[in-house]
Amino acid sequence: MRDSADMRRRRWAVRTGVVGIGAVTAVLALAVPAWAHVKVSGIDAVQAGSGVVTFRVPSESATASTTELLLTFPSATPFTSVDTQPKAGWTATVSRKPLARPQQGEDGSVINQYVSQVDFKATSPASAIPPGQFDMFNLSVGPFPDAPSVAFGALQTYSDGTTVNWDEQSADGVTEPVHPAPVLQLSPAAAGTPAPDGRAAAAAPGSPGSSWMDDAALGLGIVALLLSGITLAVVRNRNRTSARS
Repeated sequence: MRDSADMRRRRWAVRTGVVGIGAVTAVLALAVPAWAHVKVSGIDAVQAGSGVVTFRVPSESATASTTELLLTFPSATPFTSVDTQPKAGWTATVSRKPLARPQQGEDGSVINQYVSQVDFKATSPASAIPPGQFDMFNLSVGPFPDAPSVAFGALQTYSDGTTVNWDEQSADGVTEPVHPAPVLQLSPAAAGTPAPDGRAAAAAPGSPGSSWMDDAALGLGIVALLLSGITLAVVRNRNRTSARS
């Protein structure tokens, strides 16, 4: 009788564990794609100011490494200044285009060009971003537009020749497209406070943004909640079975 009760408990625990693992897997399957997008963040990104921005680039391919990242800057709200941060194993090439209307710099000089693209390339296979891993690319840019946000384009190239173009915008402002463009949220400039100069700020290499960390924390929190519920169910069932036997 006791052996039969023990056997039922073991079977129930196995079934519960299988269901729990399936639930956790489903949650991770839904959460991981959101983490895997190319994203941009900036802790000192202020409207009409300058600052350091970080592009987080994951390798989603199961077999190929990321060998190139081509960033396209907006022409409607042009950036006239960019400084690339040295990155071991990667080169950075800045491309510029003529401004529709020349601008006057802080020193009185005339600015005729804006930053159109920045192209990061791995110098060797060892420098590429392996499958299942990610890397950070930092830039000091300015000026940010006087707007709540600014979108960039990102073309990701893999070692097998495939590319992913991260340049899609949400049709309704809510639903996320398959390959969303990296969008940088900009904070309003404080009244009477000069905009920060990103070139004077030291960027911590690989400093992650808060947006993707919030996504990861949410996903891990859901997984922890599911595991807690499964554990509680197993304990309750074991107590009921023991009481009956």
